[in-house]
Amino acid sequence: MSPVIAAVKDVDGMKKCFESECQTVFVLYGTICNIGDIVREIKKHGKYAMVHADFTQGLGAKEIAVDFIRENTLADGVISTKPQLVKRAKELGMYGILRAFLVDSIAMNTTKKQLELFHPDMVEIMPGIVPKALKEIRSYTRTPIIAGGLISDKKDIMAAFEAGADAISTTRNELWFV
Repeated sequence: MSPVIAAVKDVDGMKKCFESECQTVFVLYGTICNIGDIVREIKKHGKYAMVHADFTQGLGAKEIAVDFIRENTLADGVISTKPQLVKRAKELGMYGILRAFLVDSIAMNTTKKQLELFHPDMVEIMPGIVPKALKEIRSYTRTPIIAGGLISDKKDIMAAFEAGADAISTTRNELWFV
């Protein structure tokens, strides 16, 4: 299984990811009108679909947004910066992925508290090119870590793995083939 996750932000990216060995797709675009079709296309190609609830136009920040995704798509999981949405995904039998931006010590401490309280299935650490922060989160939890954001080359991917990341998410489609 490829540890690189295709993070797609448009139809062209989605089509390109189907050619890659990436088995998981983070859907970073869509609306309540077309998210079901987007996910169906991903599933048709035998890949896991994780919908970023925060980026799906027309969905709100309440748990009902996850209920909508569950009822109207074949999505395998939900990504969100909102812990309550991640928790709701898990309650519904979906993967819950917490996306955390580690910009300072306050964000680091908040992320640690959210990991304790909500027990996401995975945590995506942004930006993914901060090995020191990845190491600290790795030392704190056994939750699988996805490094994402600002990953620009294979060197960044290798540094993230060396720092303790379990997977990498990137919108740079040339990196889906490394």
